[in-house]
Amino acid sequence: MKVDILAIGAHPDDIELSAAGTIMHQISLGQTVAIVDLTEGELGSRGTIETRYEEAADASKIMGVQHRVNLNLGDGFFDLSKENKLRIIEQIRHFKPEIVLVNAIEDRHPDHGRGSQLAKEACFLSGLLKIETELNGVKQEKWRPKAVYSYIQDHFIKPDFVVDITPYLDRKLEAIMAYKTQFYNPDSKEPQTPISSLEFMNFLKGRWAQQGREIGVAYGEGFTVDRAIGVNDLKAIL
Repeated sequence: MKVDILAIGAHPDDIELSAAGTIMHQISLGQTVAIVDLTEGELGSRGTIETRYEEAADASKIMGVQHRVNLNLGDGFFDLSKENKLRIIEQIRHFKPEIVLVNAIEDRHPDHGRGSQLAKEACFLSGLLKIETELNGVKQEKWRPKAVYSYIQDHFIKPDFVVDITPYLDRKLEAIMAYKTQFYNPDSKEPQTPISSLEFMNFLKGRWAQQGREIGVAYGEGFTVDRAIGVNDLKAIL
């Protein structure tokens, strides 16, 4: 199974919060996207593992993503072990993406920076012939994505490029609010958390507006890169 883009997040909702608009834009261009969640988000103060799976499925439908996998590596405690890298390599070789989106390079939640590093190392190792993997009993061929981009999360990081998500703002918010146990709901009896307040939703909109301003549009999603991006036409980056 080959997709154009594989989006990897440490937790269900990471991708919706930081890259949903970009994903919906790429899908509108006829590209295919799959998602891999590294954990079940089981340490979250609100909701349950079961509701997280339901919410992730609902968010995927809103974004138009048909393939989503959860590796259950352990919320809060996954490490950069060989075993965890191999689990991600299996998914990279299964989906064969040209582009991989990963967590922020550093962030408030330690899983984000660690998840970014884990996924990026797996992307490189996936291209090595002598690393052998199989999935569902089928031996896999090596595959290395052409590009890996880190989305921006809670901490401010100056983006290397920004995608215009203005046409997708309402659907992005809908995808986020599909995680109904996690985010702002004045009727909820769940404990209050740093991401469950109305102020957090306002912060998100302000962040997208800030990133959009960088490129002269209403709303944007920013990404960082580890290596320079090649350009064939200067007008393509106006």
